[in-house]
Amino acid sequence: MVVAMGGQIANNLAMRFSKARLNVLGTSAQDIDKAENRHKFSTMLDELGIDQPEWEELLSLADALKFAQKVDYPVLVRPSYVLSGAAMGVASTDEELTRFLERAVKISSDHPVVISKFLENAKEIEFDAVARDGELVIYAISEHVENAGVHSGDATLVFPPQRTYIETLRQVKAIARKIARALCITGPFNIQFIAKNNDVKVIECNLRASRSFPFVSKVSNHNFIDFATRAIMGKPVKDIRRSFMELDYVGVKAPQFSFTRLSGADPTLGVEMASTGEVGCLGVDFEEAFLKALLSVGFRLPIKTILMSTGPLENKAEFVESARVLSSLGVKIYCTRGTARFMKQYGVAAEVLNWPLEKKRPNVLEYISSGKIDLVINIPKNFQEEELTNDYIIRRKAVDFGVPLITNLQLAKRFVESLDQLKVSDLKIMSWDEYTAN
Repeated sequence: MVVAMGGQIANNLAMRFSKARLNVLGTSAQDIDKAENRHKFSTMLDELGIDQPEWEELLSLADALKFAQKVDYPVLVRPSYVLSGAAMGVASTDEELTRFLERAVKISSDHPVVISKFLENAKEIEFDAVARDGELVIYAISEHVENAGVHSGDATLVFPPQRTYIETLRQVKAIARKIARALCITGPFNIQFIAKNNDVKVIECNLRASRSFPFVSKVSNHNFIDFATRAIMGKPVKDIRRSFMELDYVGVKAPQFSFTRLSGADPTLGVEMASTGEVGCLGVDFEEAFLKALLSVGFRLPIKTILMSTGPLENKAEFVESARVLSSLGVKIYCTRGTARFMKQYGVAAEVLNWPLEKKRPNVLEYISSGKIDLVINIPKNFQEEELTNDYIIRRKAVDFGVPLITNLQLAKRFVESLDQLKVSDLKIMSWDEYTAN
């Protein structure tokens, strides 16, 4: 049996196959279980001296609440053996933690649920690789545009990384080697890291092909699954020593969402995956690849009008410079009242639109539905889905009327930077072969 290319379901069956005395090729079922079982994996990392966010296995609701108060909210609830972050949640209060724990225990009743400290304003890094008998054969390191807290399937992925410290990349590779040896990996695997100021921690490890395998294979021009298959079957495999930091181009993978088909769903990004597809694009630099990827998933250029509602005060402050850039590009800026007031203090002119529930004109909903807005930037105020609030109604209206929507601050800032550097006419149309010829 080969389970390494069948996603989460095949991985979940590995131990059952082993108990039924079926021959699981590649990484053993026992080592797959050691990676998938949150308690066993976190214990292994502690034994190896590998850093990870502070964690505790859920024994009771009272213990969970005590842990959350000890490490300070927010905390991440993580069930074992789940697909696409199902039942994961970032809790900011006792009430949210209670709600998420009930969901997690229900969906992962046969396996442990772990609670860990959620690190804010940290970078998430993906390590995709193939190993043979615990030794790396080929690997790729990618970075998320969005800060940690967005599921890797919903994140905008960049390969090779553009804004990650060299020291962070060195640590990521060294830690991945340790984990590959400890789990005696033969075949494909993916490790997710979190990094802040060169302080690198491991989030999780999946001993299977990840959803970013096709992306890094295309960008690097090395078929990771071909390497993995040869390793699993015991065939000769050539170790790739080349550093992908030497590539003369950049790849960006953008998520594709289908919120228009999901009536009432809140189109926000979180730890539980919501995307239904993705598009990878190449460019001579990040900005070109990024704009191509966003255009491919439904964004439209040029942007002449924009609606901004930037959430908490710190987000408003962080986005001021981007708002100034938009204004200098001749973009007409509309804002909800609080954002407009803040921007005005810093010299950014914005026209006020009333909130949906205020029923006053000019109203946000009227402007979106009549095609007067080219882009909506609406940053949620917390980590989780919000109730039927003004912000939710704005996001939903944008989706229902096909207006491009950004709900992540880091993504919004990088989008503005890219708009400042490139026009649509600057985007080069080149084939994959032309990029990868060298």
